[in-house]
Amino acid sequence: MNEVEIRTVDVVQYRQPLREGGSLPAIVLGSDDFQYVLKFRGAGQGTKALIAELIGGELARAIGLNMPELVFMHLEDTFGQTEGDEEIQDLLKFSVGLNLGLHFLSGSITYDPLVSIADPMSASKVVLLDSLITNIDRTAKNTNLLNWNKELWLIDHGASLYFHHNWNNWNGYEYKPFPMIKDHVLLERATMINEAAEELKAILKPTLIEHIVSLIPEDWLIDESTSLSSDSKREAYKDFLNIRISNLNLIVKEVADVQN
Repeated sequence: MNEVEIRTVDVVQYRQPLREGGSLPAIVLGSDDFQYVLKFRGAGQGTKALIAELIGGELARAIGLNMPELVFMHLEDTFGQTEGDEEIQDLLKFSVGLNLGLHFLSGSITYDPLVSIADPMSASKVVLLDSLITNIDRTAKNTNLLNWNKELWLIDHGASLYFHHNWNNWNGYEYKPFPMIKDHVLLERATMINEAAEELKAILKPTLIEHIVSLIPEDWLIDESTSLSSDSKREAYKDFLNIRISNLNLIVKEVADVQN
């Protein structure tokens, strides 16, 4: 599998806030003339949400799930100066620098568990991925899934990897169960869990994890609330993911238990 590289583009136009998102993402135009959904470093969870988005999204892509292209997006300080909405103005001001964009899927529709498309293998992969990265935000209330061109697409992994919100006491999270999987929107459609697990084991090797973690921009790892170095944080992300992947059989059992 070819190693992914993340392009960097400039934000050239702020077009529309997406107020249904708690972190107030926005549709913006990039310097490559494509539209993106921009996730701001100045939003509530800061760069931790961007790191989770990056890792979760590239893991999804690696295992063959549909994921909009992720790009690093550079935001100049001039945008906040002309914005009339004070909330958005503050968000732009605190997000100067490198942010994260997802390619905007024009014409996509929000996944509806009653009528939308999700084949059993894709559903099984999504359930296992979300268990691996402890994604608490893929429920019927907020699916973070789209149907686009009659296919299932994943968006928004910012609520994953919640161990990194407590760097002073993160050890042990990699071994904990993930009981919130019982609320997963695709649980009933995930009828190929064992087959999906075999595929994940074959793909999610330590070399791939190391490469994905290496994509995290250095300044996203700066956190004044802890003395942990950026190198130590990278090692923590790798250890967390590799240990959970090595215990995939336990995750499969956990999913099977809540399905029965």
